[in-house]
Amino acid sequence: MGMYESVSVVFKIYCLTVMTLIAAAYTVALRYTRTVSSDLYFSTTAVCVTEIIKLLLSLGMLLRETGGLGRCRSAVVSHIFKSPVELLKLSVPSVVYAIQNNMAFVALSNLDAAVYQVTYQLKIPCTALCTVLMLSRSLSRLQWFSVFMLCGGVTLVQWTPPLSTKVQVEQNPFLGFVAIAVAVLCSGFAGVYFEKVLKSSDTSLWVRNIQMYLSGIVVTLIGVFMTDGAQVLEKGFFYGYTPWVCLVVFLASVGGMYTSVVVKYTDNIMKGFSAAAAIVLSTVASVVLFGLQITATFLTGALLVCVSIYLYGLPKQDTSRLQKPSADREDKQKLISV
Repeated sequence: MGMYESVSVVFKIYCLTVMTLIAAAYTVALRYTRTVSSDLYFSTTAVCVTEIIKLLLSLGMLLRETGGLGRCRSAVVSHIFKSPVELLKLSVPSVVYAIQNNMAFVALSNLDAAVYQVTYQLKIPCTALCTVLMLSRSLSRLQWFSVFMLCGGVTLVQWTPPLSTKVQVEQNPFLGFVAIAVAVLCSGFAGVYFEKVLKSSDTSLWVRNIQMYLSGIVVTLIGVFMTDGAQVLEKGFFYGYTPWVCLVVFLASVGGMYTSVVVKYTDNIMKGFSAAAAIVLSTVASVVLFGLQITATFLTGALLVCVSIYLYGLPKQDTSRLQKPSADREDKQKLISV
């Protein structure tokens, strides 16, 4: 199947389903490695290794797509070594995601967990807004409604009652809210920016991935040495890695690949819906595996997530390409009449 042919609905559903299942499995495995493991590994190194594996997987997919080592090499040379501007273009999401992750950490340190969870879900409507502004795409009223409904559903699913024991930590709520606002904007912008780059040219998806993961490796390596530098040098890069940790890294890598396919052929909003479904699935799995208690708020939230996914539906418009604004208006009429 050629990369630029319009893909079937079945293929879109397949990609979304696989991405959702991988994300759910990843969350459960991650929770297991962070709670059960004795020697705790450095999460920064795991993120870095994930980027390296994604780069290797993308190279493998490009080799398969070009159909030969020579052609694959010339594609890499022309798109990566001979076009630094393109490389810089794709380093934008990597840097923005790095800022987002750091801001999320600052926010979590300065806000209550419950407040953090609620405000961080604003990245779902923020992504929808970026999609409309940056890709001149339109959403029907029902789709906007389902986006906010998803936002509420995810909040309820992740809601944990605040513990009665007050930990006396110096928190700066204002700084926390500023950090969360930056993280939410970064999340929406980076995802939609990557989508715009993918869809505004006929460059292969795998070439785009290679461009992004190269800068991702640099950014995450800087992260390793800024966060855990001394300890990594002392204990080793792969300290605390068990087969379970390797599984987490593998799931994160494959999940990242499927995410880029989903963004290419559907859109970032669908990616958000898939992530929400993954949260519900992983929580259900945690009930079975870790004896987590299911609450009424979780059930309500899970129901909201399911209904909102159904309401948003598979995109009524072809989201695998960027459209001209004029075509968009007709689509808007169609969407409202649907």
